[in-house]
Amino acid sequence: MNWNQAIQDYSHYLNIERGLSSNTIDSYVLDVNKLILFLENNSISCSPITIKNDVIQQFIYEVAKKSTARSQARIISGLKSFFNYLIFEKYRESNPTDLIEAPKIGRKLPDTLSESEINQLITAVDLSKPEGERNKAILETLYSCGLRVSEIITLKISDLFFDEGFIKVVGKGSKERFVPIHFRAQKYIESYMNHYRNHISIVKDYEDILFLNRRGKSLTRQMVFVIMKNLAIKINLDKKISPHTFRHSFATHLLKNGADLRSIQQMLGHESITTTEVYVHLDTSYLKKVVEKYHPRKS
Repeated sequence: MNWNQAIQDYSHYLNIERGLSSNTIDSYVLDVNKLILFLENNSISCSPITIKNDVIQQFIYEVAKKSTARSQARIISGLKSFFNYLIFEKYRESNPTDLIEAPKIGRKLPDTLSESEINQLITAVDLSKPEGERNKAILETLYSCGLRVSEIITLKISDLFFDEGFIKVVGKGSKERFVPIHFRAQKYIESYMNHYRNHISIVKDYEDILFLNRRGKSLTRQMVFVIMKNLAIKINLDKKISPHTFRHSFATHLLKNGADLRSIQQMLGHESITTTEVYVHLDTSYLKKVVEKYHPRKS
């Protein structure tokens, strides 16, 4: 088995059996391609089946010279996944990354916005422009539901259950979840559909996609980033923001106002509660409230 064939088979596995998104698959494959480039540059001849631990060690040593500890840890994790796949398919008996220790990295706390900053950004949307209604509806939905950018751009009209107050979201691994949607977000979505979406020519196969560009196709991830970046500049917000900043803010504000972690986990679509627990570190007052409310000696 050569490297190209191994990567192709690995990509199919990640897509079909693990149900990962194309962006996630690209990230996994990129880690393996970096290893392949290292082998070529150093005239090292070995296949995915024959490569040994010492070669991987050399590669990681070179990576360490040019990247952060977080990047090194991600590459090691990506390679470990690749070789575990080869073991799973019985191409190898051992993983050459098993003896390689990833650098210790601290937990990176997500960036958040205050409620005031969220309101300023949404208020800054220019409703005199044709796409203004759409942009406002996007921001309100991101903040109301804590969606990922991939989830907002693929959201369908048929996924809206406004009478029940929910939307259906297709998240990572094509897993579906129902998320409550605030009446304000509902109002802006309906306004966008009536005043903007109904007046554009929609390309075939995009009829059910909720948020469209002026050419009648779905928005790109980059376009949502640009919308938010321009609004941040407009209000002189000295923070780097992204759609994920709205997602983090959604979770943090819910926690701050008394929501429990399990509920937040369900709404965010986190597979593990440990992923959601990062928000406790953003607002340590939450821990104090828990003790004051539930400890037997609270009074």
